[in-house]
Amino acid sequence: MKLFVSEGNPHCVKVLVVLELTGVKCDVQLVNHEDKVVPFLNRPVLPVLLLPSGQHLFSPNAICQYLFEVGGKEASNSSSQFLEWEATELQPVLIQALHMVALQGKTHDAGLVLKGSLSWLEQCLSKRRTQFLTATVTVADIVLWAAFYPILADPDLGELQLVRDWFERVGLIPACVRASQKVLQGKGLESLKNFLKKQPTPHTQRKDSQPSTNAIETEDLDPAMTEEEIEATAQAWCKGLPDCPDAPQRQHPILPQEGKRNVLVTSALPYVNNVPHLGNIIGCVLSADVFARYGRLRGWNLLYVCGTDEYGTATENKAREEGLTPREICDKYHTVHSAIYKWFQIDFDYFGRTTTDRQTEISQNIFWRLHERGFLLEDTVEQLRCERCQRFLADRFVEGVCPHCRYPECQGHHGTDISGDWTPNAKHITHSWIRDGLKPRCITRDLQWGTPVPHPDYREKVFYVWFDAPIGYLSITANYTSQWEKWWKNPQQVELYNFMAKDNVPFHSVVFPCSLLGAQDNYTLVNHLIATEYLNYEDTKFSKSRGVGVFGDMAKDTGIVSDVWRFYLLYMRPEGQDSAFCWADMALKNNSELLNNLGNFINRAGMFVSKFFEGCVPEIVLREEDKCLIAQVCWELKQYIQLLDKVRIRDALKCILNISRHGNQYIQVNEPWKKIKGGDNDRQRAGTVTAVSVNMACLLSVLLEPYMPTVSVTIRAQLQAPACCGSAMLAADGCFLRSLSTGHRIGTVTIIPLFQKLGSEQIEALRKRFGGQQVWKNSPMHLIRKSQKNADFLSSHGQIRKKLTKEMV
Repeated sequence: MKLFVSEGNPHCVKVLVVLELTGVKCDVQLVNHEDKVVPFLNRPVLPVLLLPSGQHLFSPNAICQYLFEVGGKEASNSSSQFLEWEATELQPVLIQALHMVALQGKTHDAGLVLKGSLSWLEQCLSKRRTQFLTATVTVADIVLWAAFYPILADPDLGELQLVRDWFERVGLIPACVRASQKVLQGKGLESLKNFLKKQPTPHTQRKDSQPSTNAIETEDLDPAMTEEEIEATAQAWCKGLPDCPDAPQRQHPILPQEGKRNVLVTSALPYVNNVPHLGNIIGCVLSADVFARYGRLRGWNLLYVCGTDEYGTATENKAREEGLTPREICDKYHTVHSAIYKWFQIDFDYFGRTTTDRQTEISQNIFWRLHERGFLLEDTVEQLRCERCQRFLADRFVEGVCPHCRYPECQGHHGTDISGDWTPNAKHITHSWIRDGLKPRCITRDLQWGTPVPHPDYREKVFYVWFDAPIGYLSITANYTSQWEKWWKNPQQVELYNFMAKDNVPFHSVVFPCSLLGAQDNYTLVNHLIATEYLNYEDTKFSKSRGVGVFGDMAKDTGIVSDVWRFYLLYMRPEGQDSAFCWADMALKNNSELLNNLGNFINRAGMFVSKFFEGCVPEIVLREEDKCLIAQVCWELKQYIQLLDKVRIRDALKCILNISRHGNQYIQVNEPWKKIKGGDNDRQRAGTVTAVSVNMACLLSVLLEPYMPTVSVTIRAQLQAPACCGSAMLAADGCFLRSLSTGHRIGTVTIIPLFQKLGSEQIEALRKRFGGQQVWKNSPMHLIRKSQKNADFLSSHGQIRKKLTKEMV
């Protein structure tokens, strides 16, 4: 084995300590930061461990774990949890803190960034009566000590006593002393500058960021600000919009650009054999759409692609049910999906499909590259087969009592460093797959409708959908632009965000990345994996056959506009746990949050300008309470940006509602409709309140665009808002600016409210309409139809025989 390290790279400290502690025999070679040690990676990565097999480990924590295991020391569950926390929670804020201290001299700010992580570690140590993180020194102690070393080696940083004692105790281990001296040359933070300058600039983290994965309710945060901060915010607001060009129109094809943040967004490819319900829509395409719209507002160079997943057993089955060919069923439902997403205002840059020549070409290329590098093996698997149909059966075709577990109504048998913004469920699911070791996974099926396997010995087979379906992201992009590789073979320039429901996580976090890594063709891998929990319907599950729940093609027939559907689904987005769509709650949120709060404030602000000031924004003379409000709104804006940067979509929506709530309170307290009838001072006060309010409405029109695009356009048209106001206020960390200056003429503000009330009778009728017929489930007709369905696939005696078939895995 050979270990490659470089001076000034803090990640190299931990692997050198572990190497000495374990006594594993391994050559160590000192290289430069720019040296490419791993041939199939486009960017240099260190440290790297070259294994005897010729494979490379280039995750510092993976190298440490590997050396500990080779040295006969197995990591405990507790150690593994600390390692996961270090890689996913600590490293992002630590890199930012190192940049602040070593390159910017902002020691105080670095302490604020690390405060949450250090406090969490202090709490962990307080619960233990041991000198180390566990009873003895483990890989977790070494990894965390080395991570903190560049910061805590300075005694002025890190004031928590238990953390300081633990850090100094581990630092006395001779291997730690020698490794830190070898890598940092006794120069401390000064030695890191060359390394840090060559690293991507870290994204800003919230100063109050905590390592806990629990969501922070924005209403509970205290926007405590000093008088100086309030005054500075008010002065910035008064300056108005800077001179800036209008936001450029999207020009296709969108390609990565030097010097820009290039973001590639995908949402899980919806399966073509059915109509998506509300849970499907919020789980992938709608969530991704909000983030994509937000990214464009922020000025990112962003491409959002999706499409229908069209190959596989379910498509064959659906075609047989409807008496169509698989191609005809795909054409039919691709059109259905496209129409649904268009009605929901999902703004794809390209919505494609997987049944294309490019899909075949790219899938087969990846297959051959895996085959040539020895990552595929041949094996046999046991499958269910119907002799009457002369075909192998997927689990979904086999119903009855399971012969293994005796479960009734059974279908089948019931039984990487993570960087970037991964949702907690994505981390947990991925960890559970990796923890027990990866197992071989079948990549071929005995079907006709699929991407054909190009190997001459397997001409009769097609690729298993979970091997080639994620490749659909690549082929869909390739159908969008012939320069698709600039997105998909460009990891040094492109950030990849995957959106999905939690059941899709392992295929995007383990299976697909393994295929791309194994192909060794410099593919762009997922940086941010965003997974929702499940959205249920009232107190049950969505079911098309039983008529339970709202499906995409039904929503537009309810009389409720798509923006309201978007709002409620995003308000109830199942981010941390399963949630449920509820008609009564939808009416409550619509009537209270949209009609009485948001819509009421925006309508009043616009109407005051039209009615009292002849459609022109009046003069502004700010008082202290106005400045405090402006500062409070600016704080909510910054929260909105920080939350959406972290893809906390539901929490960011509450910032919008908080702003309008502040606005309504401001209007109620100041009563401009009364003051406009008073003397000069009162009229001037009415003008200031109106002008501040209408500028808040302008900000809200910007913040609403990712969530409720039609409402956003309506408000901006009424206010005649400048085209550049969105990009100006969402730049950098965000700043509330006076977009509508004194004398600005607004458009026509109608007396028709932005939102309509949902009445109890209307909601009750919809609830009954989509409630299904529960008694039908066990009716004789249902049993007859179910028996007929099974008869299509089972032999005349209802028996299934098992056979062996060769498979490639």
